[in-house]
Amino acid sequence: MKKTTNIALTILILAATACTGLDIQPKDRTTPENLFEDESSYRAFIARIYAGIAVTGQQGPAGQADISSLDEGFSNYLRQYWQLQELTTDEAVIGWGDEGLPNLHDHSWTSDNQFVRAMYYRIFFQVSMANEFLRETTDEKLDSRDVSAETREDVRHYRAEARFMRALSYWHGIDLFANIPFYTEEASVGSDAPQQAGREEVFNYLETELKDIEADMVAPGANEYGRADRAALWMLQAKLYLNAEVYTGKPRFTECIEACNKVIGSGIYSLEDTYSHLFMTDNNNSKEIIFAIPFDGESTQTWGGMTYLVHAPIGDRMQDNINDETGEEFPDEIIHRFGVNAAWFGLRTTSALANLFPDATGAIDERALLYTNGQNKEINSLTTFADGYAIQKFINISSEGVPGSDLTHCDTDYPMFRLADAYLMYAEAVLRGGSGGDAGTALGYVNELRQRAYNGNGGNISANNLTLDFILDERARELFWEGQRRTDLVRFNQFTENGVWPWKGGVKEGRTTESWRNILPIPASEILANKNLSQNPNY
Repeated sequence: MKKTTNIALTILILAATACTGLDIQPKDRTTPENLFEDESSYRAFIARIYAGIAVTGQQGPAGQADISSLDEGFSNYLRQYWQLQELTTDEAVIGWGDEGLPNLHDHSWTSDNQFVRAMYYRIFFQVSMANEFLRETTDEKLDSRDVSAETREDVRHYRAEARFMRALSYWHGIDLFANIPFYTEEASVGSDAPQQAGREEVFNYLETELKDIEADMVAPGANEYGRADRAALWMLQAKLYLNAEVYTGKPRFTECIEACNKVIGSGIYSLEDTYSHLFMTDNNNSKEIIFAIPFDGESTQTWGGMTYLVHAPIGDRMQDNINDETGEEFPDEIIHRFGVNAAWFGLRTTSALANLFPDATGAIDERALLYTNGQNKEINSLTTFADGYAIQKFINISSEGVPGSDLTHCDTDYPMFRLADAYLMYAEAVLRGGSGGDAGTALGYVNELRQRAYNGNGGNISANNLTLDFILDERARELFWEGQRRTDLVRFNQFTENGVWPWKGGVKEGRTTESWRNILPIPASEILANKNLSQNPNY
């Protein structure tokens, strides 16, 4: 679906006013009765659900926004999920001063934070779209429309995928906000505001839901690109089980191992030979990526998503027209190196991440996609782009050096789930005492990643080195800037009261923060709008 994720942008236009209210009203005169006269609308609708992670409205890159409470580019699902997962950790800082943004790495956010609010709204906008699709695709509805047998078979898979996408958003909901509004397609449109459900209750629902839809998901590798299959479902199960002790107080590492074994044992996926190729415009060809959020410079234009993740880390020396290694002049160095036409001077990383990679005088870890020329390793000023190493992980260039189709909006896809993560989850679950795994296999998986990282030239570790502390660091080396870090630090009890990194807590040297910040606040506007909601402690 590299070029087709936007096919439904004008098909179904939903309002997201009171986000957890169940009133979903078309803004135009389209009704289900005339919408579904064309059976292709079912495919368009499910495409719109997928596209909800990537785009922000009915007209890219801006215009006819899904959510009108803040700047449309700021409201992008992927952009806000990434910011909450990365800017709150040791992996990323940003130099911009937009209201509420510095509070993320300061650990001083409140229930009025606009970026926290945007993520919350996006989660439930996705849930509401999935619910509406499921309401409109029941057997009774299909019978009343005399839908063809061929389309019915497609709809069976679409329904499973809609439930998967709803589960993905509900997982993000309990991971970020803990106790959240919960409603399914069984709640009628216009009914009372939803009740709040506890973290464990939603976890249990998701566990059952994913098992229920597994058989109706397409086999691993058999779905069209950008759509979820059974392996994506197994990855989501593994994520839930790996973090189950955080969500429910009960470890589920054995089940995590089982889910990882299904992914790995499918035989469909293999590690990409070159690490950096996973983050280029032709990463849609990778056998390592299990589930991606597709972006296309022509058909999925947005100021969030990969446009943000490619442009925002570029600045200063990075756009000069001198090749750092050869001294050769390029007419447009920023295009040559990154495939874009503008630097946004925003994102960098801290020395805490840089220190996880070996010194340049030793063996080179190819995953260290750090830009150091003209950059200071230590950050004295968050607003000075030269302070903090820059990151050149996501670029709008193909593995053959060709810029993307558009120099503003990028073609690079976002790897939501990939095989390397399954390897690392398996290893961690084994170390944490899960049954059904093998320590030797876990070591082998980790060393496969390190063999790639070091181009087969060293990098292997021994069994004695494979500890939980090592796994946390290795996850940072392998998965940095992929929206994993906050969840990992919370699971390792390093996010608030135990972990320290530069500028955490608003001070240069960093400090510990309050443990209740492991959970984000329900937006104040939602507490006011829905009397069934209770705020998380201390907000």
